[in-house]
Amino acid sequence: KYERQLAKLQRQLSHKEKGSKNYYKTKKKIALCHEKIRNTRKDYLHKISHEIISENQVIVSENLQIKNMVKDHHLAKGISDVSWYELTRQLEYKAKWNGREYIKIDTFYASSQLCFVCGYQNPDIKDLSVRTWICPQCGAIHDRDINAAKNILAEGLRQIA
Repeated sequence: KYERQLAKLQRQLSHKEKGSKNYYKTKKKIALCHEKIRNTRKDYLHKISHEIISENQVIVSENLQIKNMVKDHHLAKGISDVSWYELTRQLEYKAKWNGREYIKIDTFYASSQLCFVCGYQNPDIKDLSVRTWICPQCGAIHDRDINAAKNILAEGLRQIA
């Protein structure tokens, strides 16, 4: 909602004469719109991190390389909007605050390639377009994201023990 409003205001600003009163009024509106967007994102992050912390004793996340993920232009906006670093920072401090365990898994852990059932590593599913796959060793059918989440949790719990 605010992003459309921001785009509209920026278009309006481009038609204003630089240095005029209306130019500065529009710039002020743009600044307020940026502030609303920032506050909305901050509020969302606080709510989601609070929910995750209050529902779980152990939180495990992958230490993702956001810089590399943003290179994919189809995912860039969505990834940037989420503010991954800020989310992990909030999870970390809220976990300490509430006496919860927060663990980061190494970036190079092959979470989506490992079969959660038998442990077989399937090198054929490196491409993100492969959303489901069947383990050639045990025949288990995996959803890429759910399987990765299970593997990340198992690796995190293994690190605790």
